[in-house]
Amino acid sequence: MRILIAAAGSRGDVAPYTGLGAALHRAGYDVALAATDAFAPLVGAAGLEFRSLPGDTRARGDVTDRRELMRTAAAFITELGQGFADAADGGTDLLLLSATTAPLGWHLTEATGIPSLGAYLQPTAPTGDFPPVVTSSRSLGRLANRATGRFALRMADRVFERAVTELRHRLQLPPLPPSAMRRRQEQANWPVLHGFSTALVPRPSDWRSGLEVVGTWWPHHDAAQLLPTELEDFLHAGPRPVLIGFGSMAAGDGERLSEIAVRALRLAGLRGILQGGSAGLAAEGDDVLTIGDVPHALLFPRLAAVVHHAGAGTSAAALRAGVPAVTVPVTADQPFWAGRLATLGAATDPIPFRSLTAERLADALTRAVKQQTYARAAERVARHMATEDGTAQVLKAVQRLTKG
Repeated sequence: MRILIAAAGSRGDVAPYTGLGAALHRAGYDVALAATDAFAPLVGAAGLEFRSLPGDTRARGDVTDRRELMRTAAAFITELGQGFADAADGGTDLLLLSATTAPLGWHLTEATGIPSLGAYLQPTAPTGDFPPVVTSSRSLGRLANRATGRFALRMADRVFERAVTELRHRLQLPPLPPSAMRRRQEQANWPVLHGFSTALVPRPSDWRSGLEVVGTWWPHHDAAQLLPTELEDFLHAGPRPVLIGFGSMAAGDGERLSEIAVRALRLAGLRGILQGGSAGLAAEGDDVLTIGDVPHALLFPRLAAVVHHAGAGTSAAALRAGVPAVTVPVTADQPFWAGRLATLGAATDPIPFRSLTAERLADALTRAVKQQTYARAAERVARHMATEDGTAQVLKAVQRLTKG
């Protein structure tokens, strides 16, 4: 059986599907992962077939204004839609669709009859339990949370409007607006599995049938992989260091952030590792090391704390390692996850990206490292996450779907 996983966005929007795809491949499925070209090496390293989707998000990581974010998202989605149908060419028996690709994939299912299953990294369905993840990190009350959740879906429909129009024309389907297709899927209880921990977001009781929270999908990494020698030497050279990184965020802001990071580490009296990322963080010194990409699963358990942008994947990785966090959310769903970590007690109160200073970062780091309540909270969540197997739940759903 041939499964196509379609994912689009930044590295954090793609990497979890490499682990999921590798597990499906080990279970005997022929798995391809469709993503933008920047992630071809990531997909290949997991032993999966890569299929190209148009578009490039690397230059959009520094977008913080919500209106600008909507404009760039619409441009990216339109570009993505132009080549989406091509990804399924060559034979596909089942589509696994991310939250970004599902509003396109539904039309492909209509045109081809290929069944599909949602595999989301964020909760998108309206609920009274919390506001939409991309608009607010604070609860507005149950009625307002649901209302703003529905409004957020309508805004997403607008982002997909042009792409859907062009895709349906190419597929020789009659015109249908994104909102009508979305309501059709909701009424049919289209199944969506959410790849995050119930410790972070328990399944809302007011969600419709077919929506489940199954546990985190972890990025693939080679079991034989080791940390670089220089990094190992640094870890052994003194007390546990702090990692500071912003992943795919803050492009072009590296010099300022590097200065803030080093000053904060010195003020707090801590050793630090700067992870370059899209921002290009870099510094030199006996108490500071600059690194590139390394598996979170190998590095995070050996740290005193992690300073990060509160992307869903990095947030989950820090919790899995039982390590406290200091979050500096930049945009999109990051304030939501940052708020969740703070509510769990596993992170200090978020520092908004625009408000970041060395003094605020130093103060938060001092509390995260020296007040053991944060580490104990992270360790409790880590134990909960260890009981979940999100990948196994996807495998069961795929088996049920294909047998039916």
